[in-house]
Amino acid sequence: MSAGGPRPIGIPTAILEQVYAEARAAYPAECCGWLAGPREGPVQTVRACANQQETGNHPTVADRPAESAYVIEGDDLLALNRDLDGDTPPLVIYHSHPNGRAYLSPTDRDVATSPPEWGGGPAYPVQQLVVGIDGRRVTESALFAWSEEEDGYVEIARFPGTDV
Repeated sequence: MSAGGPRPIGIPTAILEQVYAEARAAYPAECCGWLAGPREGPVQTVRACANQQETGNHPTVADRPAESAYVIEGDDLLALNRDLDGDTPPLVIYHSHPNGRAYLSPTDRDVATSPPEWGGGPAYPVQQLVVGIDGRRVTESALFAWSEEEDGYVEIARFPGTDV
């Protein structure tokens, strides 16, 4: 990342701990939701969403179980879109990886990116937080943002795990 690259949105420890608790509660399925706050950050609230992967409406991997994919839809998706224009918009979409690793998978990247025929770029003006969790603990989490320079998502911050 260059010096002019994307900057991480501030995520207070208490908010990160709430996301980690959501990941633990959902385990072995993936959790999902978003973090909201003033446009300049830091985030102030957690909006946990129901992982609707089991409905089969995932845009690219409908046949995968909730243990390896997530979908935000219905009232949660409507709220996400509505809140983008509010005073405390979604700033970060989060989800967990029950394999214990925090990375933005090729599927995650595909879903978070607008199709080329729509101009590419991020599907939403948010950063992406991925929480690695296993049967014992949250192992790590990582924050990703769209980089115009890289024409894709890049890692911009990494956070330690914890026993949850």
